[in-house]
Amino acid sequence: MIKGLAIPTMSLALYTCLLCLCTSGLWAIQAEAPSAISGTESPHRGLAPTNADFAFSLYRHVEALAPDVNIFISPVSVSMALAMLSLGTCGHTQTQLLQGLGFNITSMSDTKIHQNFRHLHDLLRESDTNLEMALGNALFLNHSLHPRESFLADIKHYYKSEALAVDFRDWTRASRKINEYINIKTKGKLMDMFSELDSPAVLILVNYIFLKGTWAQPFNPESTREEMFHVNKTTTVTVPMMFRSGPAMYLHDSVLPCRLVQLNFTGNATVFFILPDQGQMDTVIAELSRDTIQRWSESLAHRQVDLYLPKLSISSAYDLRAMLADMGIVDLFTPGANFSGITQEAPLMLSKVIHKATLQIDENGKNAAATPGATSKLESEPVTLSFNWPFLVLIFDDFTWSTLILGKVVNPS
Repeated sequence: MIKGLAIPTMSLALYTCLLCLCTSGLWAIQAEAPSAISGTESPHRGLAPTNADFAFSLYRHVEALAPDVNIFISPVSVSMALAMLSLGTCGHTQTQLLQGLGFNITSMSDTKIHQNFRHLHDLLRESDTNLEMALGNALFLNHSLHPRESFLADIKHYYKSEALAVDFRDWTRASRKINEYINIKTKGKLMDMFSELDSPAVLILVNYIFLKGTWAQPFNPESTREEMFHVNKTTTVTVPMMFRSGPAMYLHDSVLPCRLVQLNFTGNATVFFILPDQGQMDTVIAELSRDTIQRWSESLAHRQVDLYLPKLSISSAYDLRAMLADMGIVDLFTPGANFSGITQEAPLMLSKVIHKATLQIDENGKNAAATPGATSKLESEPVTLSFNWPFLVLIFDDFTWSTLILGKVVNPS
């Protein structure tokens, strides 16, 4: 997932690295491993290298604009939304968008890109029933525009998405329609995505994800206690702190000032919780990369861990225009944008790219909670890891090597 390079042909060395990650526990070894070793691209992982590069780049740009607040984004979901939008672009606008997503359009046709995203979308939505996940995209156009039938058919075929007409002159009614649409699509998990419009709009791209997993090894709800969380040197809040004592994949990093633990949801999802040393959050974030994740996954070891982790129910919403522009995706938001794939009418430019990610983490798991005080026989001494100051959350899908969530928890309350 997170170690590939965006090059026309994936090398044997690359796949060897990926296999090392699988065997180290970040991803389960899949039946297609022999084809990976031979250099044959696995169809369900064809987008993984490119999407991984985009994921860490996008996260750094979002974090740079919001350094002191909670951050939650779903990079793979944003990649899908922008790839879907590219179906309506032409010329330089389309080239810039696809290249901004990391694609080498001389080696992978746009048709192949969309076919891969369709396959990935289906896998993420349908293959893992253990994840409670709702994700999707929608395009909202001013009602005066008349989209091409071919565009509507393509976004439905590849992305199961829609383009809907709204009257942006009446923002109260338009925002209500958008919120109702997303509420229905997420079965009530996401509400009130829009509250106000700060400038006139004619075209808005909306992307959303709700994620809640079930632990392979649950926390005991009876062990959850109200504890203090240190937001910064002067601010503390009270949060429900979960507790679990047992074996886990753990690392006290000797290179970066942090400690981390890897936990698993039932199904395909793996979660990294990273606790930077106090005051060292920026240092750790600056080094987030495929190489760092690879090194962590190879260095994690089974330890007896007394783990304290806040319950989470956090949402973050962004207009990604500034972040995408900083990443070189500029044309979409200018009068020179070429959206002739959407409509033949007057020149059109994108007003907003709204992304909302919601993550819920609680004690629930598949197995019965462990008996208090019970431990596994491990050779190493037990360690205590308490996430009672700002930390990072990284959630990956093992099967597709997709980056579901990149998050920073500054205040879990």
